[in-house]
Amino acid sequence: MNSPLQRLADRFFGGRTGLGSGLGLGAGPSAGPVMAQRIVRPAFATRFHIDMPLLLLLLALSAVGLAVLYSASGQREGLLARQGAYFMLGWLAFFAAAQISLPSLRRFTPRLYFAGICLLVAVLAAGSEAKGAQRWLAIGGLRFQPSEFLKLLVPMMVAWHLSAGQLPPRFWRIAACVGLLLLPAALVLRQPDLGTALLIAMAGLFVLFLAGIGWRYILGALLSAALSAWPLWAHGLKEYQKQRVLTMLNPESDKLGAGWNIIQSKTAIGSGGWAGKGWLNGTQSQLDFLPEGHTDFIMAVLAEEFGLLGVAFLLVLYGLITARGLWIGAQARDTYARLLAGGLSLGFFLCLFVNMGMVAGLLPVVGIPLPLISAGGTSLVSLMAGFGILMAISTERRLLGS
Repeated sequence: MNSPLQRLADRFFGGRTGLGSGLGLGAGPSAGPVMAQRIVRPAFATRFHIDMPLLLLLLALSAVGLAVLYSASGQREGLLARQGAYFMLGWLAFFAAAQISLPSLRRFTPRLYFAGICLLVAVLAAGSEAKGAQRWLAIGGLRFQPSEFLKLLVPMMVAWHLSAGQLPPRFWRIAACVGLLLLPAALVLRQPDLGTALLIAMAGLFVLFLAGIGWRYILGALLSAALSAWPLWAHGLKEYQKQRVLTMLNPESDKLGAGWNIIQSKTAIGSGGWAGKGWLNGTQSQLDFLPEGHTDFIMAVLAEEFGLLGVAFLLVLYGLITARGLWIGAQARDTYARLLAGGLSLGFFLCLFVNMGMVAGLLPVVGIPLPLISAGGTSLVSLMAGFGILMAISTERRLLGS
């Protein structure tokens, strides 16, 4: 008969680990080997919530980003050092977010979303202004852009709301999700920041799409967008935003003004050819013909110096990261994790798509940085925190299995 202490141990560990026997609580001579066979210690990467394929891909993309940024900034070591500090902060956020358990993340999602909304309101009330936009907050000497965090918090909140009900979601649950994503998008639009507002809204819509909403809702949304296009153009957009759209359609109409950025960007991309001019040898970037070469138009710098091969290599990295994120979502244990992983992965790819379209003159210039390549602190930290959450989702199932 088992001793009371052994029964307590077996009850605590579910009667599956053999721990009571392994401790010699009424066990025979073979108890030790049995315990060794039944207890499976998780691998090092799993214990520390590390998804190795995703980690290696992010390390490769970070290295490419720093190398291209050094050239795009005119070899300014100070800017490179500052971006290196941002990367260190981003990697800290990455590993910290990876250690958060999914139940805890799900429980705190509404509070984090509410805190993000409060920060957006604070930006409108007391934010600092630069280049005609009021998008930043300065707290204790730290200056950051809260709207970047909403790219992460909105899909979290929409996934949280949808996971509480049945899928595919009903009309009223869809309407509530639309309200959850439109509120921060409207606040960001007031800053004004049309590009980030659209990315925030799309991040939430991706989660809705992955939840399996019916085609009648999708077609209805497309029809509503088409019908609202003219009123938005006539009354919703500011003059400089209209000018960006017109410049995209015909940049040569104002070669030395609004069309300068796109013309120089296309020139840099075309001059790169097949293999590029070589690192630090780009003429458009090194001679300062390309404005904002270290931020919004850094893809043009890469295309000029590394050519089509360099761009293709970068696209492969982005594609593999996105595919890994979607695979993590497909393997997740519950609805919240699946929707969140899919939304974060597609949102990451959307940033790449918009930036490349903007640099190539296929989309209006809306000030969207190239993920993990362009200079910037808040966007980098928020992106790395999102990848940390993907790590937590990836390793949770394996950790519980172990």
